[in-house]
Amino acid sequence: MILPFPWPATVAEAKPIQERLARQVRLVPLGHEPATVAGVDAAFAGDRIVAAATLFAFPSLEPLETAHAVMPFSFPYVPGYLSFREAPAFIAALERLSRRPDLLIVDGQGIAHPRRLGIASFLGVLLDLPAIGSAKSRLVGEHADPAPERGAWTPLVDRGETVGAVLRTRPGVRPLFISPGHLITLPEAVDIVLRCAVRYRLPEPQRAADLLAGEVKRSLQPK
Repeated sequence: MILPFPWPATVAEAKPIQERLARQVRLVPLGHEPATVAGVDAAFAGDRIVAAATLFAFPSLEPLETAHAVMPFSFPYVPGYLSFREAPAFIAALERLSRRPDLLIVDGQGIAHPRRLGIASFLGVLLDLPAIGSAKSRLVGEHADPAPERGAWTPLVDRGETVGAVLRTRPGVRPLFISPGHLITLPEAVDIVLRCAVRYRLPEPQRAADLLAGEVKRSLQPK
């Protein structure tokens, strides 16, 4: 894709871009139910990032296609700015799919971020796609523990703003931290994640991307 800005190399360059993209995030209802959902996840191999994208039909969850990209890091490791480190590889992997997904489930945060622009929001804005952040751990905010049954959730609140949901996708299993990224509401994000998490803690597209990223990483390691 042609980016609307030169890719930054420093925090000083990235900060105004992050602020501008955060202002472009729109949490609005989906116009229609997605026909396809892509899971996006990454693994790290030395000085390279392995990004994986897995495309599934929705709501049947039939696997359709996978793609991956391996790229060197072009931005330093700075907490709060990791999207600038990871996004180029994620975009490359998604562009290698033969069709454009209708929605992304990204292993990471949506607006549950100090400046309301986690990787799901970052990708959603740049690609103009509905995106959900589905994180295994909390980055910001406070919450009560959800009830132990599947589908129970509690609000994730940061500085007085509800930025996500702490969602139990399997009975008695550690919850996920779900936050809307772009072009979707929090209730819709929770609903889609639950409909995708039919067998495991992670939604099927995200789980498949996680497995693919790990597989590619292992193939890169010396025998």
